[in-house]
Amino acid sequence: MKPIRLLDNRLANQIAAGEVVERPASALKELLENSLDSGAKKLSIDVEAGGVKLIRVRDDGYGIPKNDLSLALSRHATSKISELEDLEGVSTLGFRGEALASISSVSRLTLTSNTEGQEAGWQVQVEGRDMASRLDPAPHPVGTTVEVKDLFFNTPARRKFLRTEKTEFSHLEEVVKRLALSRFDVAFALRHNQRSVHQLRQATTQAEKDRRVASLCSPAFIENAVGIEAEASGLKLWGWVGLPTFSRTSADLQYFFVNGRVIRDRLVAHAVRQAYRDVLFSGRHPTFVLYLELDPAMVDVNVHPTKHEVRFRDGRSVHNFLFSTLNRALAEVRPDDHLPPTTLPPQAVNTGVAAGEFKGQENMPLSPDASKATSRESGSENTTAPAYASPATPRQIKRQMASYGELYASAAPTMVTPDNSEQVAESTVTAEAASKSNTLAPPLGYAVAQLKGVYILAENDQGMILVDMHAAHERITYERMKVDWRAEGIAAQPLLVPKSIAVSAREADCAEEHASHFQNLGLTLARMGPETLIIREVPVLLKTADTEKLVRDIITDLEQFSTSDKIEAHINDILATMACHGSVRANRKLSIEEMNALLRDMEHTERSGQCNHGRPTWTLLTMNELDKLFMRGQ
Repeated sequence: MKPIRLLDNRLANQIAAGEVVERPASALKELLENSLDSGAKKLSIDVEAGGVKLIRVRDDGYGIPKNDLSLALSRHATSKISELEDLEGVSTLGFRGEALASISSVSRLTLTSNTEGQEAGWQVQVEGRDMASRLDPAPHPVGTTVEVKDLFFNTPARRKFLRTEKTEFSHLEEVVKRLALSRFDVAFALRHNQRSVHQLRQATTQAEKDRRVASLCSPAFIENAVGIEAEASGLKLWGWVGLPTFSRTSADLQYFFVNGRVIRDRLVAHAVRQAYRDVLFSGRHPTFVLYLELDPAMVDVNVHPTKHEVRFRDGRSVHNFLFSTLNRALAEVRPDDHLPPTTLPPQAVNTGVAAGEFKGQENMPLSPDASKATSRESGSENTTAPAYASPATPRQIKRQMASYGELYASAAPTMVTPDNSEQVAESTVTAEAASKSNTLAPPLGYAVAQLKGVYILAENDQGMILVDMHAAHERITYERMKVDWRAEGIAAQPLLVPKSIAVSAREADCAEEHASHFQNLGLTLARMGPETLIIREVPVLLKTADTEKLVRDIITDLEQFSTSDKIEAHINDILATMACHGSVRANRKLSIEEMNALLRDMEHTERSGQCNHGRPTWTLLTMNELDKLFMRGQ
């Protein structure tokens, strides 16, 4: 064994650099965080060769006094904390005091700064070889400039692991994007190889914030995003969440900030995933830019060397707040929330095409009024069985949950029958009123025709609406079933033979601690030994499910997130299947009244933009898009 000895300053700094400075983007992140902590409102970033040759950051912050310049490059030297209690409520981005020392140990670093009231600026230079600093006067306005040249010049083994210039700059640009999204009150300017990449002004109004997000995350994101702002129990969440239909194949447009610090946290990811659970297509990832604000004492940011992860003091409350806020925001989205403004005056909007205008459509009803006129002229009534039916009641669900066929057969019709003529009249009164008074049409417009027994064609003020009638009815039925089921509660059924499962002592302790939670979910558990659990009751709808796997999954969630939605997820899966079987099928002929009733239901149903599987239920082709298709006006 070699004798134990203290590491010299240079070697200790290079070991720390291995944690702090992974690539040029890591160095830039530390420099920008220091600038933001210094109160800067304008940041200018110049990089060359992807940051390997040069990284220069200039800010207009408070600056560093002459006597502190050399000390700023020492290990564990910082002005942001001074005693142990300060770690209980860290409100700054950087606080370890290792960044400048680590960067200077693997580069040629120059630090120039000036403070208010100081006669002139001063400059300190350090090279990685000997770590000896040299202090000289240098003209500089109030603020600080840090210049990092030849990164990893003295550690060739680290330098050879760097990627191409384009790749390194993409990582570097991502750092700037994250910090620019975290601080709307700060202006950012980024140049690469003397070419301007980003020029972001300070954003104070909502419109300016929207423009910054659009420039960094694409205009399409803002156009397909829902604004969020909620506050409860000392927690505040605001920002933007993308519509389920604006999802991506990878999680590359997900930004979550806690007190201005960008993080990637498992608890947060789980809450977001849960909120998007039954509206996102399989394999897709949601998009969001969200900001969580809470008391700094309620979150520990000192759990990871790069500070990308945090630990919440009350993780369960944070998880429930995030899930409930996002779930409610997505549920409240209606078709009219994201329709473009109409470009036609109300008088120019035609709610239907006159019968006989096109050859072959003389007898096809193309508007609510035309439908009635055609019916009266022919002397016929719609006697076919209605294809658009309402879901079963909660009592029917519980009585017939074992048979999807029975549920579908017992679904009560609500559309065109002699007994509900008042409901049909009410569903079309809006169309008649709009036709007579030339007011704007409803968001999804009025039905014009049915295409191939699959799609509904409707006309609104913006253009043409296409609706997948099965997907739309499936979502409507599913949402009604969920509401009815929750009103009745989760019914439990005793097992004829209680099931024993072997678990670890830790899992048994968790199940015992959360016994009331299991009871609320319709599961009754009992601990029969240090590593044995007995399942005595299960939810009625899940009597054929793999209860052992279900209990293990719930325990895993409780250990990680202090909450679980496995039971609700399983029940929702069953209800979704029941809704699918009980919804209008393809190739079923619908009357104009039935199609209009379906459109009106979509406008008032939560999450009606997606079916139970996350597929879109409707789309809009505006007049401009139609004109482009046929090259009108060109």
